[in-house]
Amino acid sequence: MTLRIHNTLTRALETFSPLEPGHVRMYVCGMTVYDLCHLGHARSMVAFDVVQRWLKASGYRVTYVRNITDIDDKIIKRSVENGETVRALTDRMVNALHQDADALGIERPSYEPRAMDYVPQMLSMIGSLENKGLAYRASNGDVNFAVRKFAGYGKLSGKSLDELQAGERVAVDDGKHDPMDFVLWKSAKTSEPDEVKWPSPFGAGRPGWHIECSAMSCEMLGESFDIHGGGADLQFPHHENEIAQSEGAFDKPMASVWMHNGFINVDNEKMSKSLGNFFTIRDVLKEFDAETIRFFVVRSHYRSPLNYSDVHLNDARGALKRLYTALHAVPPDDVAIDWAHPLAARFQAAMNEDFGTPEAVAVLFELAGEVNRNHSAQTSGLLKALAGVLGLLQDKPETFLQAGASMDEDAIQIQIAARAAAKAAKNFAEADRIRQELAAQGVLLKDSPTGTTWERG
Repeated sequence: MTLRIHNTLTRALETFSPLEPGHVRMYVCGMTVYDLCHLGHARSMVAFDVVQRWLKASGYRVTYVRNITDIDDKIIKRSVENGETVRALTDRMVNALHQDADALGIERPSYEPRAMDYVPQMLSMIGSLENKGLAYRASNGDVNFAVRKFAGYGKLSGKSLDELQAGERVAVDDGKHDPMDFVLWKSAKTSEPDEVKWPSPFGAGRPGWHIECSAMSCEMLGESFDIHGGGADLQFPHHENEIAQSEGAFDKPMASVWMHNGFINVDNEKMSKSLGNFFTIRDVLKEFDAETIRFFVVRSHYRSPLNYSDVHLNDARGALKRLYTALHAVPPDDVAIDWAHPLAARFQAAMNEDFGTPEAVAVLFELAGEVNRNHSAQTSGLLKALAGVLGLLQDKPETFLQAGASMDEDAIQIQIAARAAAKAAKNFAEADRIRQELAAQGVLLKDSPTGTTWERG
């Protein structure tokens, strides 16, 4: 069957065909490593982990590049606050990132370039842009990209320059010719002798954020490649600026398909460090097991917003428990996926329609139902094999079920309070659902005029 992907650039579902037959080259913007990863980062990592897993399951060879941004003002500021070198800080944060990603079952990318190692390539690209008249040396020593000289600027965000410029202004001493121009090379400040900087034909300084990804993706995947991905917040200005730089330098499309995953929201606001409403992956792992977190992400479509709450994670855990219960009841045979099987074909069709994980997960529950009815080890094996494509159900069922057999008292009280709030709001369906989920985890509720008590069943 044919894979179709929603291309942000064209705002349409498009039939996917890699530039090189049988080989997919994909670049995804990674983390700026000045702090621990939060659940919003997990959403992006899991989303594109599923993408590359499905591409491989579809028979493609995949070269997957996810970069590390280790040159950034926030990193420099944090290193100064901590009294450590930039390298020491970023090495520590990269190690933490790997631990968190490994816990969530995220496969390592083929390559994970770090920006510090690609400064020569960045300087070469900046030189090309200057030679083409697309970059200029500003009065303050910076080198800027001249946005209005690149004819296609705004095509990813779908906005005109005038729309994008709304609210922008030129700072008194920034040296820009136009408010929309952005920095390619930041001139070192002579008043800061310990500033992180490199020598260059433009004077000592360091690269701007946008040029880092353009240079790394080109070096690792070529001047044109198949898929460029990242969070929806990167669409503008970061990805828009990447297109301007790369296509301005090489006169060819940077990526055939642009993919953007949706946000994780808390109280209907995007989870982010700048808003202070974020939960680190490590914080959430103290309350929920890693596979529950992964399942919470996977069962929503990657482009949809995802609302975070303990109630939703408990619901995810209860749902995952039902799948593991089927595998526990009927130990699975080790089977290869038969894509001609009607349910496997439906799973494949869902994934081929823009990586439709909600429909694919629904197929897993149908298979679990068949296992419970027919007690077929072959069907149980197909359930495990299809779930493995999503990075799920690969633990021993008894290990997962025993680990979740005893909710801690705080988690139970949170659920009881949520149920009480649902009843007060006359949302009796939600109240019943919470009762059922607690029962599935061995917690039985007893209502009385004085309140709700519980006991383990």
